[in-house]
Amino acid sequence: MKAYQAPPWLPGGNLQTIWAATRARRHLGPPPRFTRERWTTPDGDFIDVDHLQRPAPLLATATSEAAPHHLVPDVAQRHLVLFHGLEGSSASQYAQAFATVARQRGWDYSVPHFRGCSGELNLAPRAYHSGDFEEIGWILQRLRAGSAAPLLVVGISLGGNALLRWAQEAGDSAAATAAAVAAVCSPIDLAAAGRAIDSGFNWLVYSRMFLRTMKPRALAKWRQHPGLFDRDKLADARTLFEFDNVFTAPLHGFRDTPDYWQRASAKPHLARIRIPALVLNARNDPFVPGHSLPGAAHVGRQVTLWQPAQGGHVGFPHGGPPGHVLGMPQAVAAWLADHC
Repeated sequence: MKAYQAPPWLPGGNLQTIWAATRARRHLGPPPRFTRERWTTPDGDFIDVDHLQRPAPLLATATSEAAPHHLVPDVAQRHLVLFHGLEGSSASQYAQAFATVARQRGWDYSVPHFRGCSGELNLAPRAYHSGDFEEIGWILQRLRAGSAAPLLVVGISLGGNALLRWAQEAGDSAAATAAAVAAVCSPIDLAAAGRAIDSGFNWLVYSRMFLRTMKPRALAKWRQHPGLFDRDKLADARTLFEFDNVFTAPLHGFRDTPDYWQRASAKPHLARIRIPALVLNARNDPFVPGHSLPGAAHVGRQVTLWQPAQGGHVGFPHGGPPGHVLGMPQAVAAWLADHC
């Protein structure tokens, strides 16, 4: 994955992002099936966790374009956990692709949903955010308590930044919960990513797409808790900066959007991580600018940086049309297994 090359028919970060999310093949064989478990949170709210139902492992062939030949069952039991990105779920293309990899390897696989992302509005006067490391820690501790297998943890985009923040805050104690972590296409410099996604083509396509689901959910939260925030300003929000300023920041203990983006960003604290951590970012990611990515001077010895020139945002498609998105999950899973 460090040397990833996009198919010639998918040039550019935007096309690699959009095609991977909407058209590329995301699983082998039947779609993954999940069993849902509802957990009561310490503050009396709930989250939903989807656990993969595992049939017999799928055996890939060396000639199958949609199934790289190194996808083989693992002799050691593992428990793979995936934290989804902004407005994601277990139905997201990357969650489905990682489910295929877990099924191939014979691993357990769980997708915890951030509050409000599992199809039902949560109860508390809060939602989720990019620096939600306390929630991450509580979820991982509960999963670890119920699993004899080491936890290998992946965070996608927003979920990856929050996962890295957990590893940073946990320090040496993180090893008791997770064996290794990986953040994929995560906006670890939230200010740089926020400026990028709210500008030009990115605003027209990505920012507006997110707001189409985030604003109705936030307004439903206002009806659930009248007066929780300025409803009129929320309705008028046209950028993620404005949305975070009215909703995300004040509901989660931040002064405003700049305060939230500064305090929640993982990049300034990468040297504090004490367990193996992979940070994977494509340098042509439309809304995680390449100039904002960390270099070797920003990280400690436990952190590995993969920064291929291509891939888009959680894209990394492979093969001829329609292509597939299994290569990145398999590379990440292999790295996690090697560092467990």
